[in-house]
Amino acid sequence: MTAFADRSCAPLATVSGCDLRVPLVQGGETGYANFDYAASAPALAQVTDRVAALLPYYASVHRGAGYASRISTDCYEAARGSVARFLNADDDQVVVFTRNTTDALNLLAACVPGDTVVLDVEHHANFLPWTRHGRRVVPAADTVEETIQRVVAELCAKPAALLAITGASNVTGELLPLERLAWIAHQCGTRILVDAAQLAPHRRIDLRAAGIDYLAFSGHKAYAPFGAGVLVGRRDWLDAAEPYLAGGGAVRAVSADGVEWAPAPQRHEAGSPNVLGVAALAAACDALASLDETEVLEHERYLTHRLRYGLKTVPGVNFLRIWRDSADAVGIVAFTVDGFEPGRVAAYLSAEHGIGVRDGRFCAHPLLARLGVDAALRASIGLGTTATDVDRLVDAISTLVHKGPSWDYAETDGQWNPAPETRPFAATDAGAAPCGF
Repeated sequence: MTAFADRSCAPLATVSGCDLRVPLVQGGETGYANFDYAASAPALAQVTDRVAALLPYYASVHRGAGYASRISTDCYEAARGSVARFLNADDDQVVVFTRNTTDALNLLAACVPGDTVVLDVEHHANFLPWTRHGRRVVPAADTVEETIQRVVAELCAKPAALLAITGASNVTGELLPLERLAWIAHQCGTRILVDAAQLAPHRRIDLRAAGIDYLAFSGHKAYAPFGAGVLVGRRDWLDAAEPYLAGGGAVRAVSADGVEWAPAPQRHEAGSPNVLGVAALAAACDALASLDETEVLEHERYLTHRLRYGLKTVPGVNFLRIWRDSADAVGIVAFTVDGFEPGRVAAYLSAEHGIGVRDGRFCAHPLLARLGVDAALRASIGLGTTATDVDRLVDAISTLVHKGPSWDYAETDGQWNPAPETRPFAATDAGAAPCGF
């Protein structure tokens, strides 16, 4: 790591758990190194502050005259403006609050009046919902350019209502040229949906400039882990479709003989909404928008390069990549280690080094099959990641390869764990963890 010794890289923002201490299987404890941002990012301080401030006023939103209800309603509706500004949404695009990206994409799938074209590199959330009206899968090529040409050929061969595309791969972090794909889709009379679950926490998105018709992302991946997501998109399909859920809040009037549904976004937000989750999502959007874009990008690229550089020096480490000509990626590094099951490596990193990574197939089974691996490891970088964290991960992988683990591990029902497990967990040691299960 000497090539990087001249630069200090501190966290760019304060996140929950930044001072977390975790037990080690061999005894003692250490600071937790979180490389699982791509699964769920910790809450930003601004997010927890806003939720704490709103909690005393928490009440049911809409149609309530009480002061707390008025405050909660104002916060809930103002959150639409925060999201719209964060994405520079068009005037005709509405903000619908959902549970997460999967929920948002299933909502839109029920509104699409025709076929949807997808790539085989998508997260299951952007692969499975589109079968309702017809899903056409385009196999990705080895290059971005050839993949785009395949998309063009598919859209030209037969009309499609929607092109549903990832903003950033949840496996490798690689980016596609969204503005170009939007232009291509529109030339073919097709709208475009971007799954921005991995893109929104890392890159600024301008819906107007890029020509993106629909976009979805999750709060829990964008430093707002309070159970809210969002679908932003053009109104006409959302207004024409049946409500996602039938119930109170989605209606204008109801009689014994029929119902008059409200327009979007209320049309698809039946029931009592997640007020605190929406407030958290809005706070995260505001906080991310306030950060210096260049500084965020430099922080991420530096740490990602540092991690790749370090892992390249370890024998047997192999990186996953979709396209050999991809020019950019967010802070995600997927890899395997020869001779070691990914699940075993992840268990070793956690148990012996206090490092959290993700292992498995990342809800992207078709992509992992294309890449020729049954499972892999994924280290993802966020605003709270430091150069020290990166060096700890590299050193831990190097120790594993050169010396092996110092503890035994066993696989049960597909899950690797230390054998024996000496660390306290809430499920087995009452009071050992804050939840006290």
